[in-house]
Amino acid sequence: EVQLVESGGGLVQAGGSLRLSCVTSGFSFDDYTIGWFRQAPGKDREGVSCITSSDRRAYYVESVKGRFTMSYDNAKNTVYLEMNSLKPEDTAVYYCAAESEEFKMVATIFNIGGRGRTNMDYWGKGTLVTVSS
Repeated sequence: EVQLVESGGGLVQAGGSLRLSCVTSGFSFDDYTIGWFRQAPGKDREGVSCITSSDRRAYYVESVKGRFTMSYDNAKNTVYLEMNSLKPEDTAVYYCAAESEEFKMVATIFNIGGRGRTNMDYWGKGTLVTVSS
């Protein structure tokens, strides 16, 4: 059974930090591109970052670049999202997702060709991050 389980969300003041985790199981971690998405109340889902399967480099959307850091631990099949300098507009439910087609994940994270709503192979249930002003 495939599982992606997010944790680490919570309430934090603006300027604060949180570290999200996504523990995965049931699929070959090395063969998948893993991404973080978020959905704020009343808004569409948006991509945040991803680590590609080909080179295991992290890529970020402009709104979080320099503030968020995505990393992974192969031994634990886990990805992390370190979020610093949080802003109220970062408030959202954060989801991790796994996709076997690398470009499909990248295109969805960065909404290339309007693919921002493309579904991924696997999704977690999300963790809520609330940033107060």
